[in-house]
Amino acid sequence: MVIVVDTNVFVGACLGSKASAAVIASCLQQKLFPLMGTALLMEYEDVLGRDEIFLKSHLSREERAELLDIFLSTCQWTRIYFGWRPNLPDEGDNHLIELAVAGGATRIVTHNLRDLRSREIRFDNLLVVTPEQLLQEIAP
Repeated sequence: MVIVVDTNVFVGACLGSKASAAVIASCLQQKLFPLMGTALLMEYEDVLGRDEIFLKSHLSREERAELLDIFLSTCQWTRIYFGWRPNLPDEGDNHLIELAVAGGATRIVTHNLRDLRSREIRFDNLLVVTPEQLLQEIAP
């Protein structure tokens, strides 16, 4: 399954969220196939550099960077050639929809359901789900 992993899911994995960590682990095990684009990568790097977010994390800054590098090795780099805007209430989230559409993803995995589900433009094959929902869906 091709997916887009929102930054908040990766951060959740770094902070010890079991469901978020399981999604990232499934990507590393190539059970899920994440997409990555320029805007999402910049967001990951920005958020992972904010040490105040990770005060309760068991991972150091270096370990978070290493995990990101390993995760990126599983991602399919996807260029976005067409913007679907205006679409979401939070302009900063539009890149997730655009990445998913450009790469043919069927799921965006996020903790931010409210904002991503309230989009103006709908794509029939694209669902927005939480890590828990995705794990239920892919469970054997």
